[in-house]
Amino acid sequence: MAIKIKTPSKLDIVNMKQLQSIKMPNVNLKNIPHVRILAEFKEFLKEYKVVGLAVAFIMGAAATDLVKSLVNNVVMPLVTPFVPGAEWQTATLKLGPFVIGWGAFLAALINFIILAFVVFMVSKMVLKEAKVTKK
Repeated sequence: MAIKIKTPSKLDIVNMKQLQSIKMPNVNLKNIPHVRILAEFKEFLKEYKVVGLAVAFIMGAAATDLVKSLVNNVVMPLVTPFVPGAEWQTATLKLGPFVIGWGAFLAALINFIILAFVVFMVSKMVLKEAKVTKK
């Protein structure tokens, strides 16, 4: 099958030249409301570093899940032999009518300590701020 290429006629060439000679009005996109709002939103994202904050939030959520898994699957099984009944998640202390669930609290406390330490170490590495010296 042969491909036929149409050569432009004189009329086509004249029409192209007329199209090229037409001056388009200078349109300022900032005057269009939707474009202006998007530009302001983009500036807001840059100025307040929202993208970095979103990334940090996602990383924090992932780190929290990782630390919870570490505590529940590594640390707390080591604590289990010292818990009466070997059920640390449901370990309670009864004081009269009050029941204190100290097993779950202990797991949450260990989660917090590990997560706080990880955040401290990451911020120390990332920020690398010089210590303020007294004059």
